[in-house]
Amino acid sequence: MFDVTEFDVTVFGVSKTDTLSTPVSDHPSGGPMSPLATAPSPATSRARAERAAEPPTAQRVVIRTRAEYEQVLRQLSEASVARHFDAFVDVPWDDPDFQVRKDDPRWVLPAHADPIGAHPWYQALPLERQIEIGLWRQANVLKVGLQFENVLIRAIMQYVFALPNGSPEYRYLSHEATEECHHTQMFQEAVNRIGADVPGMPRALRALAPVLPMLVNSVPVIFFLGILAGEEPIDHTQKEILRAAENLPPVLARVMAIHIAEEARHISFAHEAVKLRAPHLKPISRHLTALVLPLLMRYLCDAIMVPPREFWERFDIPEEVKNDLFWDSPQSQERLQNLFGDVRMLAEQSNLMTRASRKLWRKCKIDGPASRYRSEPPPAFLSAA
Repeated sequence: MFDVTEFDVTVFGVSKTDTLSTPVSDHPSGGPMSPLATAPSPATSRARAERAAEPPTAQRVVIRTRAEYEQVLRQLSEASVARHFDAFVDVPWDDPDFQVRKDDPRWVLPAHADPIGAHPWYQALPLERQIEIGLWRQANVLKVGLQFENVLIRAIMQYVFALPNGSPEYRYLSHEATEECHHTQMFQEAVNRIGADVPGMPRALRALAPVLPMLVNSVPVIFFLGILAGEEPIDHTQKEILRAAENLPPVLARVMAIHIAEEARHISFAHEAVKLRAPHLKPISRHLTALVLPLLMRYLCDAIMVPPREFWERFDIPEEVKNDLFWDSPQSQERLQNLFGDVRMLAEQSNLMTRASRKLWRKCKIDGPASRYRSEPPPAFLSAA
C-alpha cells in the first residue's frame, strides 16, 4: 500500500519530508521553499498570534535590477532540475488507496477552506449528496486549473520564441512549461478518475482562451498579473486545505502537494517578473495597470472559485444560498479577502497600489492588509495555531 501521509518535497534545492496535514509556510524573505513545513512550537504559535493582531505596515517598493532578476531565474532553474515531478510516475494512480470511491466521506468539502463546505445548507444534506457535490466541485476546480495552465503554456511558448541566445528567462520558462504540462496531465487524470463531466472555466473565458496568450508580448506586466490571478486563488485554497485537513482522499492530497511544491517556483517567477517591470512603467501606464489589477484579480477569482451555471442547475441549489456563498456573508467575504494578501503585497512592492486603485480593491471586496511574506497564513489560522 502507498503511504500518502509522508511526502518528500523539494522546491528550492532543499528537501523536507513532512506530513501533509502540517501547516504550510514560505520563507519570511519571500523566497520559495517547501510548502510542507513542520508544526510550530507553542511559543512560535503564540508569537504568530500576536503578530496577526498587529496593525499592518506599509510595504516598501522593491526595484529589481536585471542582474538580481537573472540570478533568481538561475536559482529557480537549478531547483527545477534538482526536484521535479512526473504526473504518471509520482502519482500512483493504480494503487488501491488512490481509487476514487463514490461513498468515500473524505470527499466532503472542508468547511475551513471551501465556502460551500462551511454553509449550513450543505452541511444539512445527506452524506451521499455532500460527497457527490464534493466530487463535482473538486473536479471542476482541477479542470479550471488545467485550463489556466494550458493558456500559460501557450503564452510561454509565444514569449520565449523571440528571446536571445543565452537568456536565463528562456531556460527557466522552458522548465516552467514542462512542469505545467505535467500539471495539466495530473489534473486531467484526476478529473477522469472522479468521473464528473465538468466544464471548468465559464463559457466566456473559454472563448477568450485562444487570444489571451498573445497579450504576453504587448502588455507583459498585465499578463503576468493575470497569471497570478489564475494561480493565487487555487494555490491559496489548496494550502488552506492541506494546512488543516486531517483526512483527505490520498489522490487529492498527492495532487495538491505536488502542485503546491512546483507552483511555488512559478508564482515566485511571476512576482519577480512584475517587480522587475512595473516600477519602470510610464506614469499613465502604471496608473492604468494599478486600476486593472484588482478588476483582473476579482474576475479571474470568480472564474475559479464560483462554480459554473451547470453546478447550480445540477444540484438545484437555491439562489439565496448561492448569493450567501459568493460573496455576501461575512465569512465568505473574509475568505475572499484572504485569497489576495500576497497580491496586495506585490502591488505595494511594485508601486501598483495607488490612491485610486485602493478604492477599486475595496469596491471589488478584495482589500485588506498585505502579506508580510509569501504564503503568510491568514490571521484566523495563526490564532488557531
